Amino acid sequence: MNNSKSWEAVIGLETHVQLSTKSKIFTSASTAFGDDPNTHIDPVVCGLPGTLPVLNQKVLEYAVKTSLALNLNVAEHCKFDRKQYFYPDLPKNYQISQFDEPLAENGWLEVEVAEKGKETYIKKIGIERLHMEEDAGKLVHAGSDRLAGSKYSLVDYNRAGIALVEIVSKPDIRTGREASEYASEIRRTVRYLGVSDGNMQEGSLRCDVNISVRRGPEAPFGTKVEIKNMNSFSAIQKACEYEIERQIGVYEEGGEIYQETRLWDESKQITKSMRMKEGSSDYRYFPDPDLGPIEISKEQRNSWFKELPELPAQKRKKYVKEFGLSLYDARVLSDEIFMAMFFETTVKHGADAKLAANWITGDISGYLKANKLNFNNINLTPENLAEMIHLITSNIISGKIAKEILPEIIENNISPKKLVDDRNLGMISDSSSILPLVEEVINNNPNEVQAFKNGKTKLLGFFVGQLMKKTKGKADPKLVNKLISEKLSD
Repeated sequence: MNNSKSWEAVIGLETHVQLSTKSKIFTSASTAFGDDPNTHIDPVVCGLPGTLPVLNQKVLEYAVKTSLALNLNVAEHCKFDRKQYFYPDLPKNYQISQFDEPLAENGWLEVEVAEKGKETYIKKIGIERLHMEEDAGKLVHAGSDRLAGSKYSLVDYNRAGIALVEIVSKPDIRTGREASEYASEIRRTVRYLGVSDGNMQEGSLRCDVNISVRRGPEAPFGTKVEIKNMNSFSAIQKACEYEIERQIGVYEEGGEIYQETRLWDESKQITKSMRMKEGSSDYRYFPDPDLGPIEISKEQRNSWFKELPELPAQKRKKYVKEFGLSLYDARVLSDEIFMAMFFETTVKHGADAKLAANWITGDISGYLKANKLNFNNINLTPENLAEMIHLITSNIISGKIAKEILPEIIENNISPKKLVDDRNLGMISDSSSILPLVEEVINNNPNEVQAFKNGKTKLLGFFVGQLMKKTKGKADPKLVNKLISEKLSD
């Protein structure tokens, strides 16, 4: 077993975020996902002679807004470079990226890290840079060719030329959980900004992890290994944890770690060697001669900054401080911007914040998941949810009745008060109406009464359940508990 306590992991993430523009970074070709292969390419994407790339203005706007949201310093001047490498999914045999003069540098992101059995803590992770670049195509590795009897690969260039921003963190991450939370917070941020859908399954957000281990925090950095092919946040965490143990094991046995690229094998839950890692000199960067320098004025930068929404971290702090929610509830509610907006609007209409959080993260989220909906296309309005919560807090209906009518309220977006009035679902809250039913329930269950008096006090719940069944959930639960307890104590 490895003595991992004497070792420290050093982790950095390179996060590629696909920007949600309708056209590609340097051409008007479509970015639509899921269409037939090679239907969204043109001479510019393929780099044919005589073609000239032109920067999509919306790409620059989205990239600058992302930089500002991540507390990066946006450069007044930056440029594009050609990154040379030869691979079948790269139609030009070079990628237009940014090398020594990126769009933005030196930022940071705060993440909340919740590890099992440990207290949640906040970690500030530095961000080295953010730069713009174009995506490559996609290789599809097929089975055996019926004609040639050999394996083959197909290439789809639809993704080639799609706009990306690459966000490179500083080596401030120390655990797989921190890496996972950092990537999650990046996705929340770009979704809040509306610059990307962050869909990992479609490749809209991809993370490469650089990881090494060293003998304690004062030791020099070890040889880093890059891990690719992770399509979920849990995979990022598991890959980091596996690789940390693997590297420690190699060093403990007197071996050597080589700078290489490894793949995460989801089925076997291990990393596998793919190739030796290239250095920047291998790419032979040079300024792209077809694209001029980019100038970003302070006025333009300030204008885009004013358009930034309240970000997830800001909402979490507000929900805890102003609404008195737990850190957990604040995290869940702020995970998606439309859920957060729905919650805030419900509270603005007078609903108790804690009850609103419980209904939104519980029954309503469960309904949406079961019906493959989300808070962006739900029929229910925050006003009607606030009205239903008011009926509960005013003791007009019970929580049980609210749960029963909720699906109908969501589906038809009707007034909960009108529905309760029309169906006479109001709560029975007077003792004179409930007492006869209490006596009836007690008289009908003599064995349970005797068991209760013999010390089985948990049977109180049985009597309450019997009475609630008789009233179809309309009786005031608190009053029912009180009356039954008094009657059984006589």
